[in-house]
Amino acid sequence: MSKFPTKKTEKPIDVLTNWVSISMALIFALPSLGAFLGIYYGTGNLVIAAVLGFAVHFVILVFSERISKYLNEIMN
Repeated sequence: MSKFPTKKTEKPIDVLTNWVSISMALIFALPSLGAFLGIYYGTGNLVIAAVLGFAVHFVILVFSERISKYLNEIMN
């Protein structure tokens, strides 16, 4: 759970929440995009690249709750 800042020297909650959201977006998007582009440029087959890119994306989404909790602990 997020904590609200108690001192004036602490960062505001919206700054911390933005970093968690940005990090999660990068973790979810970049591996599947990398798999898609790597397979597409390596083989030239768009269908296989799209299927494997979606597969990587959904495998990462399975672990999204764990990733979110971990990032929240680290950044807050």
